[in-house]
Amino acid sequence: MTRRNQSDGLDIPGRIKARPVHRPGSLVAGIIVALLALMLVDGMVTNKQFDWPIVWKYLFNEHVLNGIGWTLVLTVTSMLIAIVLAIVLAVMRKSVNAVLRGVSWFWIWFFRGTPIYTQLVFWGLFAVLVPKLTLGVPFTDIHFWQMDTAQLNKVIAPGFLAAMIGLALNESAYLAEIVRAGLEAVDPGQAEAAQALGMPHSMIMRRVVLPQAMRIIVPPTGNEVISMLKTTSLVSAVPFSLELQFATDAISHRIYKPIPLLIVACIWYLVITSVLMVVQAWLERYFGKGFNASRAADTVEGLRTDGHASFDDDVKKKAEHVGFLGLNA
Repeated sequence: MTRRNQSDGLDIPGRIKARPVHRPGSLVAGIIVALLALMLVDGMVTNKQFDWPIVWKYLFNEHVLNGIGWTLVLTVTSMLIAIVLAIVLAVMRKSVNAVLRGVSWFWIWFFRGTPIYTQLVFWGLFAVLVPKLTLGVPFTDIHFWQMDTAQLNKVIAPGFLAAMIGLALNESAYLAEIVRAGLEAVDPGQAEAAQALGMPHSMIMRRVVLPQAMRIIVPPTGNEVISMLKTTSLVSAVPFSLELQFATDAISHRIYKPIPLLIVACIWYLVITSVLMVVQAWLERYFGKGFNASRAADTVEGLRTDGHASFDDDVKKKAEHVGFLGLNA
């Protein structure tokens, strides 16, 4: 009379073996989408305007590879600076000091409210606006140190410093809101318990709050890294002429073949983005492994049952367990 289902291990009297409902609509939609995808691929392969021989010829060109290197350097350095600034800004937003909160709010408001291209143009003209950087007594003519900003911008490569600063400051405003959301997602009781143990505020933030907030912070931060990689194509506004997009544009202007060189840039951006997505997935698993493990344990505990006990007894045990948890809450 009792049929045992091997999939869930539960003895349910009179269990009905349900059959899945046929859904021809999804099958038809899949066939249509597959046909459209094949038509798109066929059009890309057979269209002579794409000029695939030129694409393969310049895919590993030395100028293109050099542009990839500068793009990665610009992305990594800008993101590192932006992450540090974002953590500082997020902590300032949660400060009891009104001045710190106001400065943080203004920073986020300004850099989120103005276009990144406009900011990059401004940083490209920074040497015109501020010819010299000086260090001395404020509001006096006494200077201990000074430097020409035009020379400072050529320390690494022409325009690199301005491009890096422009990207980092703009990105810090977005990351600050991500970090703030992650910090506010942590239960305040965690910080209160650590404070009761005598831990200082800086240690509480570093040892207790931030490790738990990383589970919330990492996924959107990974998206911002990918967005930063693509935003580097705008640093020609500085101008910075060594990154990938500028390198492919320069080759296309020389050989009068813009479409195949755009495809070269797209291919490399897709390759780098794919690698970053893999790294992002690994980081999400790493920082979420404790949370995922606890959820998995709860799921296994909920499905576990004694093979010799009846279904009614199993339901009764689970009901008592839920009631016990409710009393504890």
